[in-house]
Amino acid sequence: MSLLQEEFAQSAAKLIQKAAELGYTVTFGEAWRTPQQAQWDADHGSGISHSLHIERLAIDLNCFKNGTLIRDGSQLKDLGEWWKSLGPKYRWGGDFQHLPDGNHFSLTPDGVRA
Repeated sequence: MSLLQEEFAQSAAKLIQKAAELGYTVTFGEAWRTPQQAQWDADHGSGISHSLHIERLAIDLNCFKNGTLIRDGSQLKDLGEWWKSLGPKYRWGGDFQHLPDGNHFSLTPDGVRA
């Protein structure tokens, strides 16, 4: 797992650089989540209990364009498509069927799609 976490951390750094190239500025949202927080989120309809944040394989970025926070994650499609191009295990939350989350970027250990 530690090798996958290292790959994810290196890729997240590239993600932030790519965001800047595409004209976004970013701040960190959530990178790590406790199992208890993930369960609370699931219980309240704002997440899932088996979140990759627990495994340190996901990050939520607050993305801005011209100083305005992008609240509609579908506006980050260019960044999401770039992230997915890194490999078959790279997932973008804008593609999630249940609770789309365009500010979410993850690396799945088993290739499972959310």
